[in-house]
Amino acid sequence: MIHIHHHEDVACLEGIVRVGDWESAIYVYMTDGMLVDTGPKVLEQALIHRFLEASFDSVVLTHSHEDHVGTASWIAQHKQVPLFIHEKGVNICSQKALYPFYRQLTWGIRDPFVAHPLGDVHHSRSLEWKVMDTPGHAHDHVVLLDEMNGRLFCGDLFMGVKTKVILREESIPTLMKSLRTVLACDFQTIFCAHSGYHPDGKIRLQQKLEHLENLSGEILRLYSQGLSSREINKQLFPSKPLIIAASSGEFDSLYIVTSVLAEHLPFPTPNSILEG
Repeated sequence: MIHIHHHEDVACLEGIVRVGDWESAIYVYMTDGMLVDTGPKVLEQALIHRFLEASFDSVVLTHSHEDHVGTASWIAQHKQVPLFIHEKGVNICSQKALYPFYRQLTWGIRDPFVAHPLGDVHHSRSLEWKVMDTPGHAHDHVVLLDEMNGRLFCGDLFMGVKTKVILREESIPTLMKSLRTVLACDFQTIFCAHSGYHPDGKIRLQQKLEHLENLSGEILRLYSQGLSSREINKQLFPSKPLIIAASSGEFDSLYIVTSVLAEHLPFPTPNSILEG
C-alpha cells in the first residue's frame, strides 16, 4: 500500500516494506515534473498505478541501492523518461543486481536499466536543483538542493539522528564530511528517503553530525586507552539489532568503530584495527 502526503508542493509517496516483525518506510518524491528515487521492486505493483497517473519528465536517483532504484527499469520501459544518477552509479545500474539474499528478500531483485550521469545542476520544469556529491553511505550518493525555496532531497544522508549500524563499506568520517558540506548551504526542510519530511531538517542534520562527532571522539578516546575495536564496539553498542544477524554481518555497529579508526590511525591494517 502506498500512502500519499503533500508538503511544500511535493507529493510524498510512502511505501511500507515488511519482513516478519521488521518494517521500513521508503519514500518516492514527485515535484515540478521530477521524480526522486523510484522505490524498491517489491512495491512496484503498488507504485505502477501512481506512476501511470503522474506526469513527470525526469527521474533523479540519489544512489544505486536497490531500495531506491527497484522500479527504475519499469519506468524506463513504460514512461520513457530519462533517468539520472551519479556517474559512479551508471555502470552499476546497467548490470544485473548483485546483493545478498536477505536484501533480495526484503527489497526485491531490481532489473538492469540505462541511467545517464548527473551534472552539477539538474533542471526540473521550472526549478534548478544543485546536485551535491555526498558519499559515506554509498560512493555514488547525491542530494538535490533547491536553493530558491530552501529544500533538500537528501536520500539516505539523514535516516535518523543516531546511527547504530552501518554497512561494511560505509564510512563515518566520509559521511561527516558530506554532512558538513551540505550544512554549509542555505535550506530549512529535508525530504528523507526513509523518515520522510522534516520541516526542521537542517537542525536534524546538524544534530546527526554532532552525534557522529561525539561518537567518533569517544571511539578515539577508548582506543587511546588500549581498547580494541571489538571492545569499543561492545562498550558503546551493547545491544545488537536483529539486522546484524539477519544480514550475516553485512550490517554491524563494529563498522562504525573501524571506519573511524581507519581514518585516524597511521597506516592502519584490518588486523591492527580489530586487535587494537
